[in-house]
Amino acid sequence: MAPIFEKLMKRLSPSNSSSSLNPMVLLIGIVFLCAVLTYIIPAGRYNRIIDESGNEIIDPHSFEYIERTPVTPLHFLQSLTLGLQNAANIIFFLMIIGGMFAILNGTGALNVGIANMIHKIKGREILMIPILMLLFGCGSAFCGNFEEFLVFVPLILACCITVGYDSLTAVGIIFIAASAGYGGAITNAFTVGTAQEIAGLPLFSGMNLRIILFIVLLSVSINYLCIYANMIKKNPRLSGAYSYDQQFNMDKKINLNQIPKLTTRQAFVIAIFICGIIMAVWGIINRGYYIDELSAIFLFTGIICGIVGGLNINKLCEAFEKGFKDMVLPCIMIGLANAIVVILRDANIMDTILHTLADVLVKFPSSLLSWGMFFIQDIFNIFVPSGSTQAKITMPLMLPIADAGGVSRQTAILAYQLGDAFTNIVTPTGGEILAALAICKVPFGKWLKFLLPLFVIWIVIALIFLSIAVHIGY
Repeated sequence: MAPIFEKLMKRLSPSNSSSSLNPMVLLIGIVFLCAVLTYIIPAGRYNRIIDESGNEIIDPHSFEYIERTPVTPLHFLQSLTLGLQNAANIIFFLMIIGGMFAILNGTGALNVGIANMIHKIKGREILMIPILMLLFGCGSAFCGNFEEFLVFVPLILACCITVGYDSLTAVGIIFIAASAGYGGAITNAFTVGTAQEIAGLPLFSGMNLRIILFIVLLSVSINYLCIYANMIKKNPRLSGAYSYDQQFNMDKKINLNQIPKLTTRQAFVIAIFICGIIMAVWGIINRGYYIDELSAIFLFTGIICGIVGGLNINKLCEAFEKGFKDMVLPCIMIGLANAIVVILRDANIMDTILHTLADVLVKFPSSLLSWGMFFIQDIFNIFVPSGSTQAKITMPLMLPIADAGGVSRQTAILAYQLGDAFTNIVTPTGGEILAALAICKVPFGKWLKFLLPLFVIWIVIALIFLSIAVHIGY
């Protein structure tokens, strides 16, 4: 199996000779295309109701066409700023993360700590991939973590560049694992939890099949990334990100030939950083912490690390400012991705798109209905990347179709969770993946070519598990 994967990756390995589109140009182009579509797609609307669980969901029988409300040139420009405003919590979360890591870099603790860690596992660097992917995958499968993982991008990037892997491997370790976790969604309250509430099913019921699904998805993903990383280590020029890493990321490489001893101050800084991560994880699991609480934890962690690391107040502020600057492009990416949602919502064509997709779905034969649901959810996830929002919009429509087609509601939810998971990291409307790529200075097109073989494998696995679910009456 490994030689087959390696040959496929070499064949699909993107050339570095072609120039790549600036990600801002790509996203603005998509926003403009959506604005044009508001003059083509009729406006429509579902009524919203509050269900027994307090969720605002659509009334599946209430769709009606309304007067067209296309986006004006002024509103197109406004959508770009409104998208930034709508994503303000994530944007400032990212800036605080950038500031925290800049402070850690200023103390020297991070580089020295990574260098010593890598030196200890020399010759066994490949173990880093399955261990980290298991952690990130479980975080998504059990807790629904995704955008929170952006905090680890600079750290994983430094590790990968140092041991001879590339920036695509760094992003893959985090977000391929996170997507596998969302695909399994064992106790993901944002996707499975919300959908099961709407469907009237016991919370997190049907877990056994999802556990098996998660294990399969994560195992295949780990195998894929390990093969790729080994191939890149042997021949770095096979990497689609080679020229970009040479230009932008070589300063992150740590000299392992002259590893300084970790000072007491630096050891305390690393201990405080680890305590901050533990506090954040504990809060997510036990207290439902999200962006605001995590921002506060990482802000406090960064300040304490700077003080303990020996930075005076001026150097601490200068480092924090530099971290903010480094995160400007990733933050703009997330804001522009949100502008797409603003346009579709304000022009009243999002519900029309959903209604049209549902009309297509009812034409599927019963034997292929679960597959159709999966692909419909895949498509709609491009427009609405938020898992919980997608559940509230699509599940009230999908559940009656599943009932009429003889497909269990649990299977309909399985199709939804799989459809929500995979396109999160292959669509340019996924702000988090664009932010991660911007941090690593990797073009989106290079990421797509790198991910394509695994994405196809994921789809095959999804269709197999949906067929099993239909067969066993899941």
